Amino acid sequence: MVQLTKSTKPIKLNEIKRDWHLVDVKGKILGRAISMTVKYLLGKHKSNYSPNLDSGDFVIVINAKQVVVSGKKATSKVYTRYSGYPGGLKRIRYKELIDKNPREVIKKAVSGMLPKNKLRDQRLARLNIYPDEKHPFGEKLKSKS
Repeated sequence: MVQLTKSTKPIKLNEIKRDWHLVDVKGKILGRAISMTVKYLLGKHKSNYSPNLDSGDFVIVINAKQVVVSGKKATSKVYTRYSGYPGGLKRIRYKELIDKNPREVIKKAVSGMLPKNKLRDQRLARLNIYPDEKHPFGEKLKSKS
């Protein structure tokens, strides 16, 4: 006879504990560094992960200006947006966008890796991106390089 010791109970919304994680992307490949960030935002590193609850943590990304891409993507990767009006298609290359607004590069990469559902905006709101090492959150964070 098999005896079960403990049953797993689903986590409740008021039992979710959110930690803070610091991710330094200096000199790292964009996609590989962002995949770890997404894991923390989703809460997949926790033992009580549930896909229907937003159980992820807060993430601070520093040195966004110094993230790198492989190959010729710096000159060939193009970000597009369309306003919906005639002539409203805007294109900007990765090299120009990283110089102009490095936060947007990280935000677009994280947003593209998150599931496309109602929890996406809540998860993105817990993401803080800084172009250099300075951030207002202090030394109490867990460093994830």
